[in-house]
Amino acid sequence: MAKVGIIMGSNSDMPVMQEAITILQDFNIETEIDIVSAHRTPEKLYDYAKNAHLRGIQVIIAGAGGAAHLPGMVASMSPLPIIGVPVKSSNSIDGWDSILSILQMPGGVPVATVALNGAKNAGILAAQILGSSDKKVQQTIIDYKEELKVKVEKASEDLNSKK
Repeated sequence: MAKVGIIMGSNSDMPVMQEAITILQDFNIETEIDIVSAHRTPEKLYDYAKNAHLRGIQVIIAGAGGAAHLPGMVASMSPLPIIGVPVKSSNSIDGWDSILSILQMPGGVPVATVALNGAKNAGILAAQILGSSDKKVQQTIIDYKEELKVKVEKASEDLNSKK
């Protein structure tokens, strides 16, 4: 069964959301990917939000641009943690409309929000949430962070060796 659901408002969001898909695949975490528009397919949105946990989804990453209602609407109906990815879209006001639509949720309807086009961090955060109860996933995150540290140390050594 899939553990992370990745949804987006339209196919045009896929280049951004691909980063979440890729990092979760790198971590060997199963995903379910779909296009669910808050405005054009509200019935599908309702069904997805109400039933994702019954299909084994444990975390939902929802990417949306423009008015960006998808993450908040899913959060209003789902018992799962929702991670919102604001997407800078063609009809966006430099992405601020998306950021604020996802970030400024009312009390009782939380959405964890990552940076504009920050789908990679959404994938990492989803893995960290899963890792809080799955030691194998947690070890994957520990190893990933160690790799990041090693890359920075190597870059520092390379830079300082040129002096």
